[in-house]
This record gives sequence, structure tokens and C-alpha cells, in this order.
Amino acid sequence: MKILFVCTGNTCRSPMAEGIFRMLLKDRGVDGIECSSAGLFAMTGDEVTPNAAKAVERFGVDISSHRARRITACLLDETDKFVCMTGQHAASLSMYVPSEKITVLDDGIFDPFGGDLEKYMLCASAIKESLVAQFDEITAVTE
Repeated sequence: MKILFVCTGNTCRSPMAEGIFRMLLKDRGVDGIECSSAGLFAMTGDEVTPNAAKAVERFGVDISSHRARRITACLLDETDKFVCMTGQHAASLSMYVPSEKITVLDDGIFDPFGGDLEKYMLCASAIKESLVAQFDEITAVTE
């Protein structure tokens, strides 16, 4: 199964979600699931924001080497489940993939871009809480 975490620029929320989810998969001993992230309007090659990297370090997650990438037709075709940071991201994707392949974290995860470290830490905590709460839903196989 291939899971893609989706946000706008792929420099904050979706890389944090990808890193935290990888940790959860490892901690729970789950095999057979690949995860990555991309942005609807990403500038391919952009570095993760420093505060995003710092915010997830406290969970033992290292995303410092992440580079942004934009969603492509190939990613749309090869992904089994899309985990979006907001309903708007989900609505954009639903024009290209079946809605049963799309999940939104919680009621949406706020964008910390441009904020201070505290704002990023709050965002990372919200992402982690949502991933833990929705883990079974996210990892469920869709037909």
C-alpha cells in the first residue's frame, strides 16, 4: 500500500505527517506500507522549513533532508490512499482520484507556514494526535 500525505507547499505539514507516520509504522511493527508526501503547489526541491524539522525532532523524527515535490499524474496513479491536511486539499484531489481514496486529518490541520517554533510545535502535535486517532482508517485497504 502506498500512502501520500498532501498539503500545499510540501515544506511543513505533509513532511511532518510523513515523518511522524513512518515512526508510528515502525513503532507498531507494521510492514507493507510505503508513505511519502507532496504538495499541490510545491516548488520541487524546496527544503523543509527549519521550524518544521525542529518541531518533529522532539518525537525522534528527522525530516531535515526532505525536499519538496509537486503532485504529478504518476503519483496520482500509483497512490492507494491520500491523506490531506485540509478539506480544500481533498476537494482539489477529488477531481482526479476517487473520493474513497482520500482522507482528511481531523477537521483539517492549520498551516504554520511563517510562524514561530511554538506554532509549528502545536501543528506537529495536532498532526501526531490525528495520525494516532486515524491510524486504522489510514492503513485500511480500499478497494
